[in-house]
Amino acid sequence: MSNKILVVDDEISICDLIRVNLESEGYRVAVSQDGLDAIEKFKSFKPNLVVLDLMLPYLNGYEVCKKITLENPVPIIMLTAKSDLVDKVLGLELGADDYMTKPFHMRELTARIKALLRRTSIITDTSSTEILKNGAVEIIPESRKVTINGEPVNLSAKEFDLLFFFLKNMGKVFTRESLLEKVWGYEYAGDTRTVDVHIQRLRKKIKDQHPESNEIQTVFGVGYKMVESA
Repeated sequence: MSNKILVVDDEISICDLIRVNLESEGYRVAVSQDGLDAIEKFKSFKPNLVVLDLMLPYLNGYEVCKKITLENPVPIIMLTAKSDLVDKVLGLELGADDYMTKPFHMRELTARIKALLRRTSIITDTSSTEILKNGAVEIIPESRKVTINGEPVNLSAKEFDLLFFFLKNMGKVFTRESLLEKVWGYEYAGDTRTVDVHIQRLRKKIKDQHPESNEIQTVFGVGYKMVESA
């Protein structure tokens, strides 16, 4: 069965452009022009990925992103006409997996969609019956569930992917560029802040339930690694 994608943008021309191109690639696509309708479409359509504009009527993209990630953490690519870094970082902090600034090339958007879906599928299927642990952190890949000290933790799709990747590669150091390639699934030319923001969010969520946690460490001048918990 083909993957389903929800496209949310108040410009009907952009929705149509994305829909036509994605349908030609074999995806099933639903579109929405405002934030409130997007939430309803998300519940009924149950997409595998969401392409989400920031500037929407009734409910902006930030609010839609927060509600979606709480309900079902599917990959989200945010679209923004703004070049302000603050807008991009806020979108990532609220649970988006990636962002693209308008105007964008349809070929690049399609490539990023394919990469995110491919990485999510690989991680969901890999060692599905194996439970991974590091100290208080436990991850069940088959159901994409994470617990810390036995309590469930709500992670976005990409936060889960990052944690899974670190647990499978304990002790190894990865640059930001290599994490984008291995976890996001594509070579990322430009800003690597996407990785930093996701690492910060993941650390905070772990520390909120396990304050002494220090498993995900920064290797200054290089990148990040996960160490075994004492």
